Amino acid sequence: MTFTEPIRKYILSGVVTFVVIGLIVANVLASKQDEEFLMNETLYNQAIQLQSTGDLPGAKTMISEVLKKQPNSEVANYAAALTMAQTGDMKQAAIHMQKVLDMNPYKVEDARFMMQFGEILVGAERYEDAKIVLLRCQEAQWTLEDVPNYQEQVAAMLAQIENSQSKEGTKK
Repeated sequence: MTFTEPIRKYILSGVVTFVVIGLIVANVLASKQDEEFLMNETLYNQAIQLQSTGDLPGAKTMISEVLKKQPNSEVANYAAALTMAQTGDMKQAAIHMQKVLDMNPYKVEDARFMMQFGEILVGAERYEDAKIVLLRCQEAQWTLEDVPNYQEQVAAMLAQIENSQSKEGTKK
């Protein structure tokens, strides 16, 4: 089957039109996505700023707004966990830390994250989970430059867990 010259021109103009329309649609959708991203980034940055200045209720509100729009954001869940922990809501902080770990399983190799997760789990009285996390910290023999007594802190939390569990055992 051979195409005549006018048919070739129609096919070519159809393909060019399709590509141009596709580029226009992609550009419009991308600009809307950029606006949404910038708005969420602004909210996130405001939350972090409020957290760093000690306005934890304000930070909590801002992070909640970010999480409403991006519930699967690793950084937003991490910030929410740390903010919740600072406000004393350890159970909610543990939920957010678990979400972070579910989203990024490689966090088990992050010494700082694992120590924070262990602290939060201890605070939430989830001792068995905390023990698993803290034993991972101990087995990996991690150290952090800005936390020179990292392993001592891990050992102290493990001892705290043992004390809490032995007290619970004597109560029963």
